[in-house]
Amino acid sequence: MAFHDGLSRTQQILLAIFCFPLLPFYLCYLCFATSEEDKGQPDSLARAEEGTGQEINENPRITGHAAETHNEDHLPGVTYEPKQNQITVEIHPRHSTSRSKKKFSFRKGIQVFPEWTGKDNEGFQDDGEKGSKPSKGQVLYDYPWDKSSLKTLPIDLTQFKELDAYASKVNVRNSVANLVSALLQKAHSDLEKVRAIWMWICRHIEYDVEGYHNLDKVSCEAADVLRSGKGVCAGYSGLFEEMCSIAGIQCKKLSGYAKGAGYKPGNVFKGASDHAWNVVHLDGSWHLLDSTWGSGYADVDKKSFAFRYNEFYFLTHPALFINDHFPEDHSWQLLKRTLSLQQFERNVWYKSAFYSVGLTGTSTATSVIETENGKATVFIESRSPTLFLCKLNGANEHCFMNLQRNGMTVEVYPQEVGTHSLDIFAKPSRSKEDNYSHVVEYSLVCQSVDKNFCLPKPLIQPVGPSWQSEEKGILGASPASPIVHTDDGRCIVTFTRSRDLDLFATLDSEASSTSEDLRRRHIWTTRQDAHVELKIQLPHAGTFALHIWAKKASDPGNSHCALSYLLFCPNKSVLWPVFPQSYTNWEDAFELMAPVAGVLPANHDVTFKLKLPGVDEVSVECGNSRQLTLSEDGFWEGTCNTSCGPRVTVMISKNGSHSFWALLDYKVESH
Repeated sequence: MAFHDGLSRTQQILLAIFCFPLLPFYLCYLCFATSEEDKGQPDSLARAEEGTGQEINENPRITGHAAETHNEDHLPGVTYEPKQNQITVEIHPRHSTSRSKKKFSFRKGIQVFPEWTGKDNEGFQDDGEKGSKPSKGQVLYDYPWDKSSLKTLPIDLTQFKELDAYASKVNVRNSVANLVSALLQKAHSDLEKVRAIWMWICRHIEYDVEGYHNLDKVSCEAADVLRSGKGVCAGYSGLFEEMCSIAGIQCKKLSGYAKGAGYKPGNVFKGASDHAWNVVHLDGSWHLLDSTWGSGYADVDKKSFAFRYNEFYFLTHPALFINDHFPEDHSWQLLKRTLSLQQFERNVWYKSAFYSVGLTGTSTATSVIETENGKATVFIESRSPTLFLCKLNGANEHCFMNLQRNGMTVEVYPQEVGTHSLDIFAKPSRSKEDNYSHVVEYSLVCQSVDKNFCLPKPLIQPVGPSWQSEEKGILGASPASPIVHTDDGRCIVTFTRSRDLDLFATLDSEASSTSEDLRRRHIWTTRQDAHVELKIQLPHAGTFALHIWAKKASDPGNSHCALSYLLFCPNKSVLWPVFPQSYTNWEDAFELMAPVAGVLPANHDVTFKLKLPGVDEVSVECGNSRQLTLSEDGFWEGTCNTSCGPRVTVMISKNGSHSFWALLDYKVESH
């Protein structure tokens, strides 16, 4: 045998030919030797996870339902002692009769499907290559997603509440068989068994970030992963497969490419597979899951891992799973029409949070988009009102976002040619969480910049009337468009405010030389009961952000932006003066008819007309005092000459008092 072992495989075959009469015995020996070699092969899938180009040595297998025929008398007995938030397990034999030690062989009697290996050219298997594939009776799914369900089985998660809590607390580490036995005490159907195994792994196995950088020292054997409580993706999927096999559930470990940590839109996948996950057979069909991504989030650079359970990757709909998981064997996409690797690379990556927050799709399905005339537009559809944040190259700039009840539209205006990163975040409108979830990322290629359109930095998103502005008390706002184009520099915004709502407006622009206080005086607010009218006269041409701030009068704290508009005036001849300065004595029921300009011409007779209900007397002070008279139609009217001083002030007296208070203040132009 030593002589034989020293020969090459070619020399061994030649020897077999010359020794033809002994060929049957020789072939038996070769088969035995090959099987022994296979047992010693290391699991290198974890190495492929790093993208080192290592070939996959351990091939996944599918185990059949024959595992259910194991005699339970061969399994150890289990008793439970509840201790605070965990379940401890005491293992003891079911029978007192002594017996010799025996290794459990859960593989015996289990149907094992043919193994497969990927080709060397990028590790993908040709559709015509023989290998283990879904059966003919397998349910296949349409692509794109039909927006019906996130999962391939109708699941009421509330029914799993008790089982999930139980599985999370089981504390067995001495063997995989004992762990499965403990979990099956509360899991009876195949679905419950898979759920218990899934929940235990997601709650107890952390990603081995240290091992990720030292893959040669990482063991992906199920027993080692269980004992250490750590593993890379091959360890997660291997443990899941082993536990399902013991529980009598058909399960297969799949390998392929994944859009995970470090992925950027436009990336091309080459070389060995970089991820592993599972399929399980339930109710006559195969179903996809990924316990690695279900357990939490790893930062391999910072060598940190955080348990953060993710329900999305349990029995995920194949049309959604293909967003970030591309199996080596295309048939395991479980789609009626499978995607090519090039399609997978080209498609946008919808992160799991995209669907978890209730989003259903986008207008741009490719991960790399190009601007047209300096602008790119993306629409995201949602099932219900959703809040969004958009960032271009990590900053809240150059994005113009408008909310609709069924989603959001964002227009992006890069200010430099080249490649940019567009990140979109979202959360449900009713969420009490402050944080937004990262839902989608695009690579934006800008070939030209629109110099005629530049968003002001102070612009608060979203822009324009929406369900959000209505929730904040601004109802029926007009105009409905978020952008107001004005050639003469003037516009009017009207809306109805909810009861007990205090509000004010600001006009913001970082490019304006006009001070913030003076810009506020370019807005005149008229309130008649619940109706509000804003008259805006721009100080000059340019782009401005109109912000309407509001808060309930009974609420403490500061006002919040309830509605934004983008005002655009290209006319460089526009130069409107401010409105008059109003004081605290100005009431909602008051109405100014004339003069509306806050700067009056010198040496002119100026006509005043105001509606001031509840006022006893009105005078205009300009070096001397001029009394206004109350007309039959309820207006205080009169004239004043502006030759007597630099200021004109409107004074009022009410409630039978002979004291006067300042109401409005005007400036007179210099001589």
